[in-house]
Amino acid sequence: MVTMKGCVYIGPAGWSYPDWEGVVYPPPIVRRRAQLGWIAAHFNLVEINTSFYRIPAIQIVRHWLASVAFRPDFRFSVKLFRNFTHARDLDPGAVTAVSSILEEIHHAGRLGCVLVQFPWSFKCVRQDKIYLHKLIRTFHHFPLALEIRHRSWDIPEFYRYLQEQKVAFCNIDQPVIGPSIPLTHHVTAPHAYLRLHGRNSKAWFAANAGRDERYNYLYDHHEIGELAETAAHMVERVDELYIVTNNHYRGKAVLNAGQLAERLLPGYTDNLGLKEEDVR
Repeated sequence: MVTMKGCVYIGPAGWSYPDWEGVVYPPPIVRRRAQLGWIAAHFNLVEINTSFYRIPAIQIVRHWLASVAFRPDFRFSVKLFRNFTHARDLDPGAVTAVSSILEEIHHAGRLGCVLVQFPWSFKCVRQDKIYLHKLIRTFHHFPLALEIRHRSWDIPEFYRYLQEQKVAFCNIDQPVIGPSIPLTHHVTAPHAYLRLHGRNSKAWFAANAGRDERYNYLYDHHEIGELAETAAHMVERVDELYIVTNNHYRGKAVLNAGQLAERLLPGYTDNLGLKEEDVR
């Protein structure tokens, strides 16, 4: 345990995976569809990633909020709709719909960050920079964290721009292949973001690898120690640090999130009931 300036929020990316049933979640939790409540009982953060694929209905968002009502310090990170980042289409109707969802979560005091994730193909060229600025201005009234993966953005001018906009740079741990961004600990806003994808280099860009295979990676104890040191370095400079584990296959994200929480969250004890052999 280390003493830190800011608040730390730790949790997995998503909570509804078929391969977590019987591994992470006991059968009664699955039968009651109480997976989100289980996550909130063990962590203080979860990243909503279904919002990347479709805009959730307001009734679903209210159900999520009700599921975590027992945990006052629990926060949601919301992954921005992919039409904005991958199709690069700021359709006004979609902007209004997404903003309404974010306002609902914010009004409930549950909004941590809005994760804006661009693909590796999004590069630091004039056209992409213009679009990025337009998107940031569209959602500037929410706390944003920007995830980009191409190393062309890894320049001082870009980090200064994010500081001016008060947008957090999403520091990512990913397989470093070619011009990819390695693990960093940049702080560009009062909030910071650390997102862990695993290090499965063999499958990361493999054409025949599915989503599960790409994220099939369990951080070992030495790697968890290094990541905890990175997080501790970041949280000294911010009010809030969000740490998301995205190595989701068979609940590896849950186990690793628990290991990080033990090192970084005051009073946290691992009562997950998970062992390394369970998630392999």
